[in-house]
Amino acid sequence: MPSPRFLIALPLVAALTACVSPDPASRAAVVVSPQQPASVGHDAVAPRKVLKAQYDVRQVAISVPRDLRVSEANVFYPIADVVWRGEPRGDRYAQVERIFQEAAAEASGPMTHGRAVNVVIEVTRFHCLTEKTRYTVGGTHALHFNLTVTDAATGQVIDGPRAVVADIKASGGAQAIAEDQMGQTQRVVVVARLAEVIRRELSAQVTDPGLVSQALTPAPVLVTAQR
Repeated sequence: MPSPRFLIALPLVAALTACVSPDPASRAAVVVSPQQPASVGHDAVAPRKVLKAQYDVRQVAISVPRDLRVSEANVFYPIADVVWRGEPRGDRYAQVERIFQEAAAEASGPMTHGRAVNVVIEVTRFHCLTEKTRYTVGGTHALHFNLTVTDAATGQVIDGPRAVVADIKASGGAQAIAEDQMGQTQRVVVVARLAEVIRRELSAQVTDPGLVSQALTPAPVLVTAQR
């Protein structure tokens, strides 16, 4: 299964006490930094890229097939497609669907320019940590889905279906407990990660030098004088 472009979003705007909104032309641009290759030295800095939303997203449909195998076994690594302990025991399919709905809404909400499209996300794997794993060694949240983009008017497939992998490291032991106490729960981490990846998958790299320069330039800051 191919891996997506794993990139980490960096903030574009720094504010002191109050700031002016950035130019609308750069509002949809996101500065991202790709994973550094293993051979990169300690002093090397990975090059930054700029991604820009390329669609007017009208609808996002989430599918969590009921033939995916769910496990509630509290072992280190259950053999299953869906393993989720970030919420009380219940309909895990429905819980996973809501997680993807929240992430997709966060990612696609600002996408209102370009070709009008509908997006279909079909979950193929949602394997997070069991209690036993989370409070000992930690591991990886394995988040996999198929992505399809279609023309909103004609239904023509524009992109996909293609597999996307959104795995993210999951803390364990004392660090996991500390994160829970700070509100950085498994659910918070997973929703944020999925939103990041969905946003990236529906964006394109900006090549126009003017837009790249504009996106990389911090917005002007209005400083309120102290009395």
